[in-house]
Amino acid sequence: MKNLKWLVPTLYILFLMLPIYWLVSMSFKTTNEILGAFSLWPQEFTLDNYITIFTDPTWYNGYFNSLTYVAMNTLLSVSVALPAAYAFSRYRFLGDKHLFFWLLTNRMAPPAVFALPFFQLYSAVGLFDTTLAVALAHCLFNIPLAVWILEGFMSGIPKELDETAYVDGYSFWRFFIRIFIPTIAAGIGVVMFFTFMFSWVELLLAKTLTSVAAKPIAATMTRTASTAGYELGLLAAAGTLTIIPGAFVIWFVRHHIAKGFALGRV
Repeated sequence: MKNLKWLVPTLYILFLMLPIYWLVSMSFKTTNEILGAFSLWPQEFTLDNYITIFTDPTWYNGYFNSLTYVAMNTLLSVSVALPAAYAFSRYRFLGDKHLFFWLLTNRMAPPAVFALPFFQLYSAVGLFDTTLAVALAHCLFNIPLAVWILEGFMSGIPKELDETAYVDGYSFWRFFIRIFIPTIAAGIGVVMFFTFMFSWVELLLAKTLTSVAAKPIAATMTRTASTAGYELGLLAAAGTLTIIPGAFVIWFVRHHIAKGFALGRV
């Protein structure tokens, strides 16, 4: 029975890891080998796919652009959502519940609805084909989610904490930065995880609002077709590298995520 207790979770984890292994294995194969005979590991091991990515400006600039606008969006979303969530959790004002629901409706809308308006707006103001354009566009979806999650965490903090800090002579911002934010660190970790992952995997807006200078890696991966077909080995290598940033984020905020699922509105 003890063996069976560990066997089932082990098989389940191996089953989940199989697509990742297959992707990594394909990244060390040539396209001809991938399209040829079935094999569990590379028969002709090659690093050419990774060499192409790290030497071709089109590829490594795509990674840099993606990381840039994802980092910008994460910082913007968290910075805006923190005071907004605090207001919703601590104060009652006319239409607060309606405004809170309206924020969530923005998150429910598909990105395709906003692609054309954003394209026309950014083309008019000169933001088209910039990483800032994509970061701001993603804020439309990430800020409502961040406010919703953080409000759940903040509502669990008693208001007596605020009152005690004010009695001790703390100004609002000093209290907010030095006391309140560390108290909800788990919630901030959860928010950063979700905002990062949405912005990292979103393709439609990132591809619509960029052309050459700020083209993300996801858009680059869709342009590997040639007269001979898709370069599958190159696509697999690029896909393998796109997993790494998300894995790092999960590693650094894993404790906050676990606590967030237990305590917060996740």
